[in-house]
Amino acid sequence: MEKTGIGRLEGQREYDMGKKDIRSMDFAGLQTEIERLGEKKFRAAQIYQWLHQKLAGSFDEMTNLPASLRARLGEMYQCTLPEPVRRLKSVIDGTEKYLFRLSDGNVIESVLMRYHHGNSVCISTQAGCRMGCRFCASTLGGLSRNLSASEMLGQVYQIQKITGERVSHLVAMGTGEPLDNYDNFLKFIRLLTDEKGLNISQRNITVSTCGIVENIRRLADEKLQITLALSLHAPTQEKRKELMPVAFRYELSDVLDACRYYFQRTGRRVTFEYSLVGGVNDSLADADLLAALIGGFGGHVNLIPVNPVKERSYVQSRTREVEAFKNRLEKYGINVTIRREMGRDINGACGQLRKSYMEPGVHAEGGDAAL
Repeated sequence: MEKTGIGRLEGQREYDMGKKDIRSMDFAGLQTEIERLGEKKFRAAQIYQWLHQKLAGSFDEMTNLPASLRARLGEMYQCTLPEPVRRLKSVIDGTEKYLFRLSDGNVIESVLMRYHHGNSVCISTQAGCRMGCRFCASTLGGLSRNLSASEMLGQVYQIQKITGERVSHLVAMGTGEPLDNYDNFLKFIRLLTDEKGLNISQRNITVSTCGIVENIRRLADEKLQITLALSLHAPTQEKRKELMPVAFRYELSDVLDACRYYFQRTGRRVTFEYSLVGGVNDSLADADLLAALIGGFGGHVNLIPVNPVKERSYVQSRTREVEAFKNRLEKYGINVTIRREMGRDINGACGQLRKSYMEPGVHAEGGDAAL
């Protein structure tokens, strides 16, 4: 495992709660804001380019703006990016994990994965999570707060700035439930895919949800071309309740109906995420029930050997059980892959790095966090 320390980047400033979040504004909103200040329309295009193409971390970097305008913007608007405090690189596959500190002191994590088809970043959408999935480290401390659109963008922008490599794919599968932060997440997607910004293709974006029915349907009606991934993890309602408290709120049949609606409205195939927990949901009988549940759906099943969390008793399924489960589903004609484990040596699973950083004494003055 390779550790790389990252200090405070140039332009990083303390957050002022009284300032407007300029990076979360879409182009039309920014134009209106700039015109309200009595400035020419073209200034909005310049500022937007600095924010979303040149990835500026401060107004001082916007050198084609008059100094007086830069000063005025600094007084009224917030323009910081999340502060990188830790960067870990896997010696196994080159995956990089980042820990970012937000302006209010909350920390979040992101992952950079390099594939032959391009660089993919997995972002967090909340600081913490309130969904309570039993096998996930992200939810152990509960939810601190939602992230703004600019804080989601900031994870992508900082990773691209630090590595000097273009990000072409994005998955919202880090800490938090994206559809529990619906409005900010939608704003983030529109900014990320804007041709005036990074212009990442909607087809290269995947959002993972544990199954918030009403917001799956809302997202379907947006008619975006992003991929929906349902965190399913169990073939029955009762077993899902054991693993995922959200199942006490939503019936599995209603969740699947919402997924069908998403496919009907967008034409995008739904992916079913299924974390295999040893002795809990990985038997051939479970595979049979899963096949009966989603057979004919036309979706894709992504099998994920669960990452053990020390606070839980769950263990990873053995390789032979994983292969047997996959083979059983394929016999029913279901498209299945086993997710390649990336970054296992750097706390690659959701919430692990953030949790270890937040443990008492880990980031004390002069401690490991000073890397």
